[in-house]
Amino acid sequence: MDIISAYREAGTYRGAAVISGTTPKTVRRVIARHEAGGGVPARAPRERNYDVVAALVAERVAKTAARISAKRLLPAARAAGYAGSPRNFRRLVAAQKQTWREDHHRGRRPAVWSPGEYLVIDWGSEGGLHVFCAVLAWCRFRFVRFAADERAATTLAMLAECFEVLGGVPGKVLADRMGCLKGGVVAGVVVPAPEYLRFAAHYGFRPDFCEAHDPQSKGIVENLVGYAKSDLMVPQAPFGDLAAANARAAAWCAEVNGVIHSEICAVPAERLVIERELLAPLPSLRASLGRQVTRKAGRLSCVRFGSARYSVPVRLIGTQVGVRTDDGRLLVIMTGTGQVVAEHILVAPGEASVLDDHYGGPRPAPRRAVRPKTAAEKAFCALGPTAEAFITGAAAAGQTRLGPELAELNTLRAAHGEEAFGAALDRAVAFGRWRAADVRSILAAGPGTPAPRAAGDALVLELPVVPVRPLSHYAIGGLS
Repeated sequence: MDIISAYREAGTYRGAAVISGTTPKTVRRVIARHEAGGGVPARAPRERNYDVVAALVAERVAKTAARISAKRLLPAARAAGYAGSPRNFRRLVAAQKQTWREDHHRGRRPAVWSPGEYLVIDWGSEGGLHVFCAVLAWCRFRFVRFAADERAATTLAMLAECFEVLGGVPGKVLADRMGCLKGGVVAGVVVPAPEYLRFAAHYGFRPDFCEAHDPQSKGIVENLVGYAKSDLMVPQAPFGDLAAANARAAAWCAEVNGVIHSEICAVPAERLVIERELLAPLPSLRASLGRQVTRKAGRLSCVRFGSARYSVPVRLIGTQVGVRTDDGRLLVIMTGTGQVVAEHILVAPGEASVLDDHYGGPRPAPRRAVRPKTAAEKAFCALGPTAEAFITGAAAAGQTRLGPELAELNTLRAAHGEEAFGAALDRAVAFGRWRAADVRSILAAGPGTPAPRAAGDALVLELPVVPVRPLSHYAIGGLS
């Protein structure tokens, strides 16, 4: 009930005040104004102490697009005659900024993504570890990996791995104005770096960059960076090395891509199957990233890089190949075709990384062949493998008089015949007897000496089955 109706009902100022919830003085004022036939009196605008600088503040706010602060503007206002408090001046600046923004609002609209169109990428860092994040915009499939730096080669390697995980290449890649991918800026337009352009041409996508000082244009990946930090890096840190960190990142991506996304109310991994049909196919070869140097494969079928040796296939001996490092690996590339012919883990200077496949199999055990030179050596080695085994065994046993005794052994051979001498030499090798006197003793013993053999298998016999009597039959009490 309004004040006039309450007064007509009660007939007194106090009673109308109680009904309408106000004071009697207010009731009397309202009734007097009503009886005089007048409405609400026009209130004269109050003067404020900042009116003298209102125009100055409006001009500076418009000139700086509402970014200037009241603290920065206060000295100019003081010089223009403002004598009020800083708090009151902040109210003026805030009101002017609000007025300017109402007339100059950008009018944002939600993004509408098309399948296979955009991949949004960004970098983040936490505790000295850098994290690369990418989101396929339509299906919200997320890709997260760790790196030691944010250089151009690292960024492009991460992007290439992302394409391989997605199973295709989107039409555009939207990135922040990264210094590693930016070659320059002309009239606000970003010019991609030459290496980035070559990479984009190899995979067949168009580079795109967001507006300057506009994180909202790539908020889809900004949210992923924060999510990866809070849900992956902080709970699971510290990581032992990059390999362990990336293994956990891959497991984390598989987990988050396998549950329903709150924005699209669908599982990103399932929607990726649909979007993959609209992605461009991957090229047959991975792009060549980073600085590549030329090396010549030497006679050892190796190339040298960083004072270390790395093996290459034997067929490349004498040819020029390209060598490039990538994420702790060394890649050997054919300069003409770009094909990777060898891949190694980087080793320390002075070490060697050798792969058996490059040489047709594992390295055979070293063999020191017997090469006779003198007449006595040639005559003795004419017996064949037995004589070579005797010489090798005697040398291993430290028989220093083997050379002078070869003449005596040849004499025994001529005296007893090659057959008997060969059998005696076999027995000497079997029992480790390396002197000429030992061979003479074996020849003197003749062919009747026993020839021990190695133990064979266990002898198993089938015993006959006999009736068995219980022990109770042998009890003393049972005898009669």
